[in-house]
Amino acid sequence: MTVFKGLSKEITTALSSLGFDTPTEVQAKVIPVALEKKDLVVKSQTGSGKTAAYGIPLCELVEWNENKPQALILTPTRELAVQVTEDIANIGRFKRIKATALYGKSPFHIQRAELKQRTHMVVGTPGRVLDHIERGTLALDRLAYLVIDEADEMLNMGFIEQVQSIIQALPSNRVTMLFSATFPEDVAKLSRRYMDKPAKIEIQASGLTTATIEHSLIEIKEADKLTLLRDVLVVENPDSCIIFCRTQENVDKLFRSMAELDYPCDRIHGGLEQEERFEVMNAFRRGQFRYLIATDVAARGIDITNITHVINYDIPLEKESYVHRTGRTDAPARTERRLRSWRLMTASGWRRLKTILASRSQGCRLLPK
Repeated sequence: MTVFKGLSKEITTALSSLGFDTPTEVQAKVIPVALEKKDLVVKSQTGSGKTAAYGIPLCELVEWNENKPQALILTPTRELAVQVTEDIANIGRFKRIKATALYGKSPFHIQRAELKQRTHMVVGTPGRVLDHIERGTLALDRLAYLVIDEADEMLNMGFIEQVQSIIQALPSNRVTMLFSATFPEDVAKLSRRYMDKPAKIEIQASGLTTATIEHSLIEIKEADKLTLLRDVLVVENPDSCIIFCRTQENVDKLFRSMAELDYPCDRIHGGLEQEERFEVMNAFRRGQFRYLIATDVAARGIDITNITHVINYDIPLEKESYVHRTGRTDAPARTERRLRSWRLMTASGWRRLKTILASRSQGCRLLPK
C-alpha cells in the first residue's frame, strides 16, 4: 500500500485526521516532484484529488515564520477558491498555515486587512487577485509558488489576459504548477511561455469516467423533456442528484417547474448572490434537498462526495464542460457505488454528444423513449 512519504509530522498528522491514509494516483505522482520544487504540468480529471496533490507539498514547503504570501493559487470560480482555502487550512492545521481567499463580490477592505496579517498562501480568482496586485495590497516579493488550477476552465471563461498579467507581475524565480482536466492549445501555449522545462504528468481518466460511471441516453423532443425527467426520477429514485442546464434561464425555469411539483430541490448559477450560492451548496452537502439544478459555471466549485446521479438536461456546447460535469462528482472513485449519468437530448444534439463521447473514449446506452 502506498503511503504519504517525505512529509513532516505536522502534515502527516493532519492527513491522518482527515482520513488521507493512501494517496490517489495523482497525489502519488505529483507530491514527490512538487517537493523537489520543479515546475509541473498535470492533466488530471476533476475530482481525482488534485487539490491535495498541490496543497500537501505547498503546506510542507512554506515557511511558517514568513509573514508575506509564499504561494498563490488561481481558481476559475469563487466557490472553488473558498473550497481550496478550506482544504489548505485543514492540511496545514498543525503547522498553523494561514490561507486567504480573494474573490469578487466580497468586500475589498476586509481582504486587504487579512493580507496585512500573516498569510502563507493566497487562493483567488484572477480578477480580484489582479486587482490586489495593481493596488499594491498583495505583496509578491516572497512569492515562490504559483498554482493554476483548472486551467482549461480558466481560459474558457475568458481569464487568459488576467492570468498572463498576474504571471508577469510575479517573481521569475518561482515554481509553477498547472493543473487541467483537458489540454487545449491555449493551455499548452501558457505552459510553454511561462514554465521552465516542466515535468509532465498525465492521469488516465478511464478509471473515473468509464469504470465507475454508467452512462445512459434517451433521445426525446424538447417539449417532452420535463415529463421524461419525472419518469427517470421515479425509476431511479436518486439519493442525491445534480441536474445540469446550459443557461441560467433554463436553470430557473426547471427549478420553478420542479418546485411546483414538490420536488425537494434548489438551484445554483452565476446570477445568484455569492452568499446564496454558498448556502445552497452547504445545504446540498448536508442532504437538506435531493436535486440540485445547476449551470456548468456554478457547478465548477462543487465538490460533493455523495452524488449518485448526474442528469444532463441540456447537453453542453463544449466537450470540456462535459468532462467537468462528470468529474465533479467523484465519490464513485472512492467507494463501491456506481454513478449513474443520464442525458435527455433532442435529435439535433445527438451528433454533438457522439463527438464528445468519442473524444473521451466512452460508451453510452441508448434507451428507448
